[in-house]
Amino acid sequence: MTDFHTTGGESRPDLAETGLKGRTGPGAPAETRGKTTIADGVVAKIAGMAAREVPGIHNLGAGMARAIGAVRERVPGGGSGVTRGVKVEVGERQAAVDLDVVVDYGVSIVEVAGEVRINVIGAVERMTGLEVVEVNLTVDDVHLPDEEEGSEEGRVR
Repeated sequence: MTDFHTTGGESRPDLAETGLKGRTGPGAPAETRGKTTIADGVVAKIAGMAAREVPGIHNLGAGMARAIGAVRERVPGGGSGVTRGVKVEVGERQAAVDLDVVVDYGVSIVEVAGEVRINVIGAVERMTGLEVVEVNLTVDDVHLPDEEEGSEEGRVR
């Protein structure tokens, strides 16, 4: 028998049925015995990868974060930068995602933002079982076709 919690007029399966918080005891299926905890960094990596897959997203991160991230990526052991521009809040059953993005010139920001939300929510919910309550985007820049990635450096080399 499935237990249900009722909150605000909606009924949904008890947490014990979601797979994140398991049941215990001999009557419980083996796959539900125990608790699964998903770290913030895991959700941030999934969200970052999912956002980058959307056509029209040039990069993630605000200007200074991109510059520092580019330097850190060149240093051995500095990290891949997948989570640059991604902030998440992860609870027991829900997650919220904030993204700083750079879009390509000429794309519809509204359409790209919608596609990013669809992709991020789908990937995070499919891979973690967490409900994504919101995906907030801040468009920090527009990448122009003739801009170089290193244009933030200086004029003299």
